[in-house]
Amino acid sequence: MLASLDLLATPSTGSLSLSSTKDARNKQPKVVNFGSQKLLGSRRIKFPSRSSRNGKVGRCSSISAVVTDDSSTITDLDEEMEQQIGILNTDPGLAPYKDHFKYRIKKYVDQLELLEQHEGGLEEFARGYSKFGFNREDGGVVYREWAPAAQDAQLIGDFNGWDGSNHKMEKNQFGVWSIKIPDSGETPAIPHNSRVKFRFKHGDGVWMDRIPAWIKYATVDPENFAAPYDGVYWEPPAAERYQFKHPRPPKPEAPRIYEAHVGMSSTEPRINSYREFADNVLPRIRENNYNTVQLMAVMEHSYYASFGYHVTNFFAVSSRSGTPEDLKYLIDKAHELGLRVLMDAVHSHASNNVTDGLNGFDVGQSAQESYFHPGERGYHKLWDSKLFNYANWEVLRFLLSNLRWWLEEFNFDGFRFDGVTSMLYHHQGINTTFTGNYIEYFSEATDVDAVVYMMLANSLVHNILPDAIVIAEDVSGMPGLCRPVFEWGIGFDYRLAMGIPDKWIDFLKNKSDKDWSMKEISLSLTNRRYSEKCVSYAESHDQSIVGDKTIAFALMDQEMYTGMSCLTEASPTIERGIALHKMIHFITMALGGEGYLNFMGNEFGHPEWIDFPREGNDWSYDKCRRQWNLVDTDHLRYKYMNAFDRAMNLLDEKFKFLSSAKQIVSSADEEHKVIVFERGDLVFVFNFHPEDTYEGYKVGCDLPGKYRVALDSDALDFGGRGRVGHDVDHFTSPEGIPGVPETNFNNRPNSFKMLSPSRTCVVYYRVDEGEEEKSNINVGSVDDSLAIDDNGVIVKVEEEIIGALEEGGALEEREKWDE
Repeated sequence: MLASLDLLATPSTGSLSLSSTKDARNKQPKVVNFGSQKLLGSRRIKFPSRSSRNGKVGRCSSISAVVTDDSSTITDLDEEMEQQIGILNTDPGLAPYKDHFKYRIKKYVDQLELLEQHEGGLEEFARGYSKFGFNREDGGVVYREWAPAAQDAQLIGDFNGWDGSNHKMEKNQFGVWSIKIPDSGETPAIPHNSRVKFRFKHGDGVWMDRIPAWIKYATVDPENFAAPYDGVYWEPPAAERYQFKHPRPPKPEAPRIYEAHVGMSSTEPRINSYREFADNVLPRIRENNYNTVQLMAVMEHSYYASFGYHVTNFFAVSSRSGTPEDLKYLIDKAHELGLRVLMDAVHSHASNNVTDGLNGFDVGQSAQESYFHPGERGYHKLWDSKLFNYANWEVLRFLLSNLRWWLEEFNFDGFRFDGVTSMLYHHQGINTTFTGNYIEYFSEATDVDAVVYMMLANSLVHNILPDAIVIAEDVSGMPGLCRPVFEWGIGFDYRLAMGIPDKWIDFLKNKSDKDWSMKEISLSLTNRRYSEKCVSYAESHDQSIVGDKTIAFALMDQEMYTGMSCLTEASPTIERGIALHKMIHFITMALGGEGYLNFMGNEFGHPEWIDFPREGNDWSYDKCRRQWNLVDTDHLRYKYMNAFDRAMNLLDEKFKFLSSAKQIVSSADEEHKVIVFERGDLVFVFNFHPEDTYEGYKVGCDLPGKYRVALDSDALDFGGRGRVGHDVDHFTSPEGIPGVPETNFNNRPNSFKMLSPSRTCVVYYRVDEGEEEKSNINVGSVDDSLAIDDNGVIVKVEEEIIGALEEGGALEEREKWDE
């Protein structure tokens, strides 16, 4: 029995396009039996795919195991269902759940057809912001709001002295209230930047004032403690509208993501602005060789301490940091620096706030007339928030339009979907342990309505922006989450590898260094579905919240206050802490996924924790900021961790190891506490032993030849002891019988010997034997290769640290492997 057997979201109870007729709305799909489930009847429909030709997304691909041609014809869904489901080719172990995939894809395709029939298609449906909320039409302003439970309604605001008696709204048969206010000559009907609200009366005769659901901006009186927010009509004159100047940067082969919160990005104990972040923080991110910025807390949220996850106004920019035009400046500045920008999309739940948020429209009406499920199903008991009804037509319009709004109005390059686990299951993942048994993912617990919404969302985003990156925050590991929709997956590009930080916390809190298991570390980092890409991270904002500690603070704790000066010898605690901080972050990056994420400040070992201003800390901002001065002070050791972070990102920039499919762990040596693996063309050696250094340590590798150091965490520039020679050539020796892995050394056909100091990681690259000896390319021995010009733009000042790669042949070898 499959979950969420509600009828598909249909236009019979929603508003649809405003030109639709009642007869069209009342057409119901026929019901047929499919296996043991009642499903909507089959139809012919164009099935969106992600295959492309000339850089454009295919829009008419047939449903097939592998889509290779955009010219494929429209096919009958039932016939295709009896053949192959694309995702089963990737993982035949999913075959017992074939009926589940048939059920959810049928709901998806039926929904697409309804959208095509009544709204002009998915993309047109997602232009809801051009109909709902405030829009300029024919010499006036038209305001529309879906509020079927309201008995009467008015528009109020500064423009009419908050008296709506002359601005009563009319309700159509689908619960949409509307009013048109004509301009008065050159005077706009509603002045720009003036306050507005929706006033409505519900069944018991009580009038309520609410912020319009589709409002583009909302503000609060900062001088009035706990004051309610007001909606703001935002229509700046042409001279004040920000015009984008820079194109989107190309999609990176692997995202190196810098997770950032604009509000807490100031050194000073206050809320930072979008423009200050753009001018002061973005250059830091670029200098550290990240290629993507992920912005938290963009959607308006009345409760600052929610970290932006209790959204009140979904189409509004958080006003604490500035205006919509200021945010556009930030994104344009990022694009100028070559940084792509992702946004935290919180569509898993909404704030429980009835005064400022969407929940204010919920007055006890039925599910078909509300954004949220009624009763317990509509409430997340751990988050104290409301849960969307993804089967509702107008909820789909609202959320899909929300994604398109942020992509097209603000030029975001993709999204990180928050709380996906909560969306996937009726139990929201609460008190649930996921063991990897497939029945945990495909059962009555699965919320198929939410799955269909995410399939629609991913199809929409990639149709609008083919190079978009969409990441799922899912801890359950649902198979198919990151496979394309045309393969019957859910369509995300990456999932966050959320189990990795928990493993590091466990090691740091509960195990002595000598008890660290190399096999457990390597297994935790490699235990993922290799047909679905992951973004790995050692710590994010979650690990920095009050009550927890950053990795640096967990390692060094109170000694960070007194022991970080380079003017004195490092204590054993500080030396251990800096060494392990580098190793933990780097092995997570190199072995844990196909992308990497770091939270703002953790690249240099930011101390302490994050604590937003609240009553419990006397509304202090002291722990809600980033102390950039620590890394900028030359005599403090924070600079070493920051330099290593910059170097490991640059290593990927030059060697592209994150995007390589070649990943082989050849040794997890418990006795010596050493992990050896290959990623792309590089050989990585991590020595976690707290004391022992190994001279002549033998490591296996794939290709024969000469190897040299590419990155050394023990380099002096990174606060190490400088024990590894960077000008030493390491020549390989053949191992065993070629082509017979069991006769090789650690199943590798070649090997070389190297020096492996305790608590260090060293990376080696292969030098083409036909080339003359190159100068040392170790990233730890060369000054910064990037600088900022007078305009604040990152520019090249010399050929970068490992520029010899292209000449040395390593890139050519990598390309051969990838082929």
